[in-house]
Amino acid sequence: MKKSIGAKTIVFPTPVFIVGSYCEDGKANAMNAAWGGICSSEPPCVAVSVRKQRCTYDNILKTKAFTVNIPSVEHIKEADYFGIASGKNVDKFQATGLTPVKSEQVNAPYIKEFPLVLECKLIDVHQIGVHTQFIGEIVDVKVDEDCVNENGMPDITKVNPMLFDPSASTYHAIGDMLGKAFSIGKGQ
Repeated sequence: MKKSIGAKTIVFPTPVFIVGSYCEDGKANAMNAAWGGICSSEPPCVAVSVRKQRCTYDNILKTKAFTVNIPSVEHIKEADYFGIASGKNVDKFQATGLTPVKSEQVNAPYIKEFPLVLECKLIDVHQIGVHTQFIGEIVDVKVDEDCVNENGMPDITKVNPMLFDPSASTYHAIGDMLGKAFSIGKGQ
């Protein structure tokens, strides 16, 4: 039997996205955003939801661009810090020692030390309650060469991303590979 716990913002897994943007003065900023995910295959798009009071909110509206940076577990402290501090009050890159890099495709910075980056141009905005959902068309994906598999694609075990548990406010590492999608279920 299942127990009802009411309407909650709980889904497993939830990503750890670090959203990169430029402030009005050109300063690089980044924020931790767990409310997001792929939202279209064609064109390739990702959605991130941000509250209006966040520095990133105004940045994305003004520049019409953002990056989604996927940190590896080795950068858990920096990733968490990006969700604690406000870009309105502190230079998060200076505080963490991480390196902002100007995107080649969009007007937003990405984080050099993080192994996987999506460069996105803003194509749609939806107000949903206390959050605004920004939909970005993915114009390029950058991955560290040492995180690429034999097919030239990112290898999840080499990227070693974190997951967020919104019910307990904890971070987790990925687990073992269970099987090949669109294959393991054949014959059912």
